[in-house]
Amino acid sequence: MDAAVRAEGLSKIFRVGFFARRVRAVEDLSFEVRRGEIFGLLGPNGAGKTTTIKMLLGFVRPTRGRAFIGAAPAGSLQARRDLGYLPENPALYEFLRGDEYLIFAGRLAGLSRADAQKQSASLLERVGLAGRADRPIRRFSKGMVQRLGLAQALIGDPHTVILDEPMSGLDPIGRKDVRDIILSLRDERRTVLFSTHILSDVEAICDRVGIMVDARLTDCGALTDLVAPGARAVELTLESATSELVARLQAQGARVLQGDRSAVFTFAEEGAARAALEASVAAGATVISFLPHRRSLEELFVARARGRAATS
Repeated sequence: MDAAVRAEGLSKIFRVGFFARRVRAVEDLSFEVRRGEIFGLLGPNGAGKTTTIKMLLGFVRPTRGRAFIGAAPAGSLQARRDLGYLPENPALYEFLRGDEYLIFAGRLAGLSRADAQKQSASLLERVGLAGRADRPIRRFSKGMVQRLGLAQALIGDPHTVILDEPMSGLDPIGRKDVRDIILSLRDERRTVLFSTHILSDVEAICDRVGIMVDARLTDCGALTDLVAPGARAVELTLESATSELVARLQAQGARVLQGDRSAVFTFAEEGAARAALEASVAAGATVISFLPHRRSLEELFVARARGRAATS
C-alpha cells in the first residue's frame, strides 16, 4: 500500500534567545501513513508533534530530512491541493459568521461559489453546527470553534486530512462526534493523521500509531503489535473446582483466590494457563472466564516517557 504521508529523517533545530541557543524540536523522524488509514501521532506536550505536523505541511522547513504528501514534496502547491488541516488552536476570522467563513474557505480552496455554499451547508450538518453558524464566530464557544475548524479542514473534499489535537476543548459528546467523523473519513477511503496526548482516542479509532517522546519517534506500528505481543499474566476463573483440582493447579505455579462458589487462578505464563484450562475442563469444572492481562498503551507510553526522561 503506497504512502499518503511520508517522513524521511526529519530533524528540526530552532535557535532561541540572544545567544541563539540550539533547541532540538524533532530528531531523525521517519514514518509513513498509508492511504485510507487513521494514524495517531501520540506524545506528551512538548514532544515535537506540532513541529512535525508543520514540517509535513511545509509551514516549517526541516533542518535535515524530507517529507512528502503522496508523491509531492511537503509544502509544494501539488501537496497542498489535496490536503486538509486543522491547527491545534484555530484562529478564525471572528467578525465573520460561521457559514460565511466556511464559504470563504471553500472559495480559497478553488470551489465555485455554488459548490462552496453546497459543501458548507453539508459540512455544518456533519460537524453538528447546522442552524448554529449564522452568528459571528466571536460568539462561538471553544467547542463550536473546534467544530468549525474541522469543517474548514474538510472543505474541498481533501483525500488527506491532518488534525492537530482535534478533540481539544470538546466535551465528551463533542469528542465522540469528532471520533465518529474521523472513522467516517476512513470509510470514505480518506487518510487521517492526527496528533493527541489522549490515549483513549488513539485506542478507539487508530489503525496504527507513532509514539513521540523528547523529539524522537520511539515506537511505530499497529496497536496490537505494540502493546500485546504476549500476555503478562492470565486469570482463570472456575466454579465447582474440587480441592484436588485446586491443589493441582497450585502445584503448577498458580496463585489462587477462593470465594464462596468460585476460584480465581493467576498464572505468570500463558502456556501454563492454557494447560490448566484443559485440565479444568477435563476435571468437570465450570469455566467462567479466561482473561489474559496484556500490556496497555498507557503502560507503554509511560514507560517510554520515563525511560527518555531518565536518560536525558
